[in-house]
Amino acid sequence: MTWIKPSFLWMMYRSGWATKPDQERVLAIQIGRDDLFWALSRADHDAVKRDLRPIYTAPTPDAAAVALDEFEQTWGKKYRAVIRLWRNAWEEFIPFLDYDVEIRRVLCSTNAIESLNARYRRAVRARGHFPSDQAALKCLYLVTRSLDPTGTGRARWAVRWKPVIDAMAITFRDRWPSAETY
Repeated sequence: MTWIKPSFLWMMYRSGWATKPDQERVLAIQIGRDDLFWALSRADHDAVKRDLRPIYTAPTPDAAAVALDEFEQTWGKKYRAVIRLWRNAWEEFIPFLDYDVEIRRVLCSTNAIESLNARYRRAVRARGHFPSDQAALKCLYLVTRSLDPTGTGRARWAVRWKPVIDAMAITFRDRWPSAETY
């Protein structure tokens, strides 16, 4: 019997992808979700998200620190827990800013990834268990192919991901397959 945990972030963490030796990465999306889900009132969600964006999109750690200070001046009295969360995770968050903008954009926008994970979970739940690893991989492959059965989305997908693939090939050249495969 094969058990599947189809979570992209979990797979990234377990495989050590995008980490340097002896270094852990904290994704900005995790910090953002933590503070938005438990600390904010519903009325302030949009305003706080808008004010948090300059922190995790800052080009340098210094610019991010300035943006965090501005956020603290605006929201510090009302949401001390959010500020404390960012301050406590700051040392783990700073290496996130070392990535190229394209890589950060992919790591922060998880809608497509979560949609795919939901479809994987639905397919796995419908089938229960698999007799072999090959059967599980075949099921996941068919679910992935069913997302775009006509193949018309491939051109848009390739154009959108090309800058990200190039940035990853440069950043992770020791772990990235050769460029001839693309």
